Amino acid sequence: MTINPLLLETERHGYAVLTLNRPEKRNPLSEDMIAALMNAFARIEKRKDIRAIILAANGPVFSAGHDLKEMSAHRQDPDRGRAYFVDILARCATMMQKIISLPQPVIAAVEGVATAAGCQLVASCDLAVAGEEARFATPGVHIGLFCSTPMVALSRTVSRKHAMEMLLLGDTVRAEDALRIGLVNRVVTEGEALAHAEVMARMIASKSPLTVSIGKRAFYEQAEMKLTEAYLYASEVMVNNMLARDAEEGINAFIEKRDPQWSGS
Repeated sequence: MTINPLLLETERHGYAVLTLNRPEKRNPLSEDMIAALMNAFARIEKRKDIRAIILAANGPVFSAGHDLKEMSAHRQDPDRGRAYFVDILARCATMMQKIISLPQPVIAAVEGVATAAGCQLVASCDLAVAGEEARFATPGVHIGLFCSTPMVALSRTVSRKHAMEMLLLGDTVRAEDALRIGLVNRVVTEGEALAHAEVMARMIASKSPLTVSIGKRAFYEQAEMKLTEAYLYASEVMVNNMLARDAEEGINAFIEKRDPQWSGS
């Protein structure tokens, strides 16, 4: 286990668990937390033996989003904080996009509350498991600060009507409703989100890492394309995938009724 004051990093067989570890401050996405996550992602993306990542959190709050006290302190700057606000939002956006570009799937294991950029973090993950008492919200509208950057991830995860309802009303969404609108994949007994996320991580880790990374990248690329363009792109991806050694091995193993031996190539 590698211990950071902000982030706990634990390796299991085939996957890593990153745990936000500032419960006394509601696990904010502060400058330091964003940097810690980015550093962990940079290390893990190069690891062939780590095939999935789980994001979890200690304490009753998964993440309350940006550290508003940290941000508000810069209102005393000569530009009233403009340069700092631009910088911290850019850092956060880069971190959210890094989750998408990682070759490994990222699973959020959510217990407690995920609000604002914390909700954005959940929406940015490839998969999400929530304890039954988990809650989600983009409540910025209550304090005169529309959750515009969380909106980007949210609107690409749930339908427009549901995203707009969360953004305009700022209401808290219960776990079962988060499941209904597609913000999370599964709702489980309170306290068991991490255990269920680990089951998913182990299943992913048992697959060809090459195939999983190809599929993850292709999923997000085609999602932004027009239908004809998407099919052309996906067909090219599948042809290249078919020519990979792992696809040949997987198909032969299926035909021969044996377990495949992945080479990652």
